[in-house]
Amino acid sequence: MKNENNIGLAKARAKSTAKAATVFLIPALLLITIYIIYPVIDTFVISGYKWNGISSDRIFIGTENWVSLFKDEMFWKSFKHNLIVMVFSILLQIPMGMLLATFLDAGGKKFNIFKIIWFLPYLMSSVAIAFLFVYALATNGGIVSSLATLIMGKKTTIDLLGTAPNALYTVIGVMAWQFTPFYMVYFIAGYGNIDTSIYEAAIIDGATRWQYIKHIAIPLLGPIFKTACTMSLIGSLKYFDMIWNMTQGGPAGSTELMATYMYKLSFQQFNMGYGSAVAAGMFLLITAIALIFNKVFKVKEEY
Repeated sequence: MKNENNIGLAKARAKSTAKAATVFLIPALLLITIYIIYPVIDTFVISGYKWNGISSDRIFIGTENWVSLFKDEMFWKSFKHNLIVMVFSILLQIPMGMLLATFLDAGGKKFNIFKIIWFLPYLMSSVAIAFLFVYALATNGGIVSSLATLIMGKKTTIDLLGTAPNALYTVIGVMAWQFTPFYMVYFIAGYGNIDTSIYEAAIIDGATRWQYIKHIAIPLLGPIFKTACTMSLIGSLKYFDMIWNMTQGGPAGSTELMATYMYKLSFQQFNMGYGSAVAAGMFLLITAIALIFNKVFKVKEEY
């Protein structure tokens, strides 16, 4: 009889928990449906039409936009640029963030001032940073050209944003400058989750600080590395605001990304149908790359 009462009580608690979970989840699910799921589905729907995005008449053309997309050299060129940005974002931002976090973790509280200073770029608007560097890198009066003139002893202009492929790599450098602090904080949090007794045991066993970092800390930070790389990968494949305000995809398409190409088609050329096809293609490529990355990049979760 007692067991039956316990089972009945457990069922009642489970039912109550399910009801509470449903009540709290419904608002979140509604927001996700309205602002994420519906726009994604609608993008795929619009990609089947010829439409300028304004008029009420839309002409259904089936897969014509998708056929054009597969043959579109500019789209694939933009995708290639996105891949370059993705690779360099991971190679620059993650290691630099890790190094800064390691330095701050070793210094303890006395290095807190560096946390504040180094995190400032991430707090700034991407648009503000874009305009800041446009002026800093200007051929006339910019910091780089002024320094070159000072060093060379004669008028020297260096055009980093107006020539290919310099423009793309310059923008990548600016992106790294802004987003590295985010990964720095992320790795600081990772270091904070490592039990101090592990470090103390390593020191007692005669390990140096470098040996501790190489053989203990970095393996324990494996899940952090994976998550950071995934976020950097997804973010780099959908960059828009900074590169748009710095180059608008120029010169001659050398910094064109999928997002800037989609924006031009949809909101400058008013080809919303084909722009939606580009956005949908972008969504599929980002999803596929993220899934492949998570499948290939495996780390040990427990030690």
